[in-house]
Amino acid sequence: MAFIATLLAAVGAVSPSVARSSRTDQMLKLDPATRVEQRCDARAMGIVGREHKGYRPDEFVAYAFADPVMRGTQIKAPGGAIRSSGKWYRLAYVCETSPDGLDIKSFSYQLGAEIPRSEWDTHYLVPR
Repeated sequence: MAFIATLLAAVGAVSPSVARSSRTDQMLKLDPATRVEQRCDARAMGIVGREHKGYRPDEFVAYAFADPVMRGTQIKAPGGAIRSSGKWYRLAYVCETSPDGLDIKSFSYQLGAEIPRSEWDTHYLVPR
């Protein structure tokens, strides 16, 4: 019992800055292009969840309808799809990160219509 209490105390002692540092370390292990794409994809999911009532995104496919285009630290994903509550929706974004790919400098997006189930397989969209 004392071991569990010690373990819980130790886990609780990890500050948010330590957790953030660990995530940063993991991101820096990715190649720069992957880092930019991962960071921007995460922003897309987060912003849709915050700005659209009832949406709880749990997956994003940047290349569903068109390949993303990268130029340095900017990525355009004109043909993405985002899944929320078991349904897929079209989503396009333009995102630019800091030179290290860790911070978002600018982000704009457009959430589109629901994608019919009959199109999921063609566009690499999997059910929940």
